[in-house]
Amino acid sequence: MGKPGSFSGGLVLEGYKQPTEIITSTIPAELIYPLLQRSDSYVQPIVKQGDYVLKGQLIASSDQPFVTSVHAASSGFIKEISPRLIAHPSGLADSCIVIATDGLDKAVPAEPCENYQLEAAEDLCARIHQAGIAGLGGAVFPTADKLRATDIHTLIINGAECEPYISCDESLMQAYAQQIIQGTLMVQYILQAKHCIIALEENMLIAFQVLKKALEGKNIQLIAVPEIYPTGGEKQLIQVLTGCKIPAQSRPSEYGIICQNIATAYAVYQAIEQGIPLTERIITLTGKGISQVNNIRAKIGTPIQHLIEQCGGYRQNARQLIMGGSMMGIALSSDEVAVTKASNCLLVMTADDKISKPAAMPCIRCGDCARVCPVELLPQQLYWYGRSQQLQQCMDYRLFDCIECGCCDIVCPSQLPLVQIFRATKAEHIIKQKQAEQANQAKSRFQSRQQRLAQTEQEKLLKAEKRKAAIEKMKAAAAKRKNQSLN
Repeated sequence: MGKPGSFSGGLVLEGYKQPTEIITSTIPAELIYPLLQRSDSYVQPIVKQGDYVLKGQLIASSDQPFVTSVHAASSGFIKEISPRLIAHPSGLADSCIVIATDGLDKAVPAEPCENYQLEAAEDLCARIHQAGIAGLGGAVFPTADKLRATDIHTLIINGAECEPYISCDESLMQAYAQQIIQGTLMVQYILQAKHCIIALEENMLIAFQVLKKALEGKNIQLIAVPEIYPTGGEKQLIQVLTGCKIPAQSRPSEYGIICQNIATAYAVYQAIEQGIPLTERIITLTGKGISQVNNIRAKIGTPIQHLIEQCGGYRQNARQLIMGGSMMGIALSSDEVAVTKASNCLLVMTADDKISKPAAMPCIRCGDCARVCPVELLPQQLYWYGRSQQLQQCMDYRLFDCIECGCCDIVCPSQLPLVQIFRATKAEHIIKQKQAEQANQAKSRFQSRQQRLAQTEQEKLLKAEKRKAAIEKMKAAAAKRKNQSLN
């Protein structure tokens, strides 16, 4: 592969990372599981209020494509299925399964695979699907669906944790290198990929040495990539490692490449080697507004407040809670929200962190936003068209290619809320599309109904004509018989 390459744009950012030793969270009083999993895709509960569930037990699933099942992270009773606040930019409540834990942490029996190399790839994918594993780098795309791709020649395991503050993957690599390698080999076996690369950033010195030792005798490359944000983006990392530039509307699998997160590889190891579903993940709790920075093994469904308390609580100057990093995270209105499979970081900001931007000024057309865009877009054009609701022009300028990395926001001298506008414009376009689809469906149903009514009316007329013709025939026959009788 040679030395790492580069991609267009990007920024060198202060890391603020503290890859601490991983601690394990205590069991919270409640576990909360939103039925909304990704985008507008929901799972359906297969439990009801009052049911007793065990750790690892399936509690919700879906027949929809690209949606993973949900498992209880500890034992207890189903307290309710009702609206609770969820981790969503809207800040609204949505339906959730709530478990009142019993503190016993009783689990369903594990079903480990004795030798994954004796299993068919599809059977291993089925295990991964049943374990509810999704991409733990943030996209939460179902792992099993991704691993069903064919003609894959290169597997990339993404440890390039490029966003500031987040260090959960680095801590995971330091603590569980052997398990990550085993999970990587399992994924490579499923894909039958000839080449395999584990990538991490150049500043992850301890993780690099630990992985290097664990990789002795393994046919896997370990590559350190430059500390440029957003190198950890899937397509950016692929370009850095292979030189292959994946087009915006294409998937890496179309080019024979699959990229998986470090934590996902670890979850695959747990599902196959240990036979346990995805019920926990490592989360970074950090920021100047929290008493103690930690990387915590947390049960999925744990309320954020419980984890904050385990880190000593908030400092007096704590001002804002963000789920995710400082660049792509979402601000939360409450710490009653529960962590999900996508939660890799909880960032507590203070007034000193300059959370709020100064008032926006007019665009000066400097072009800085275009120079740092890793997807080679023209953010200023998208901003103008988005502000004026010219959605078709936004589509022409590839709005949905934007990965919302925030590079343009950082460099804009006019303090324009670029990513905020892009997100709002995307949402507006999706709403308009759904409305158009609904209108087309309504029109189609109306036209079908009109056709059915017209066909029914035509059939009635034909029947009436047939009856009339039959009556006329009967009358003619009767008249003929009468004439014959008279003669």
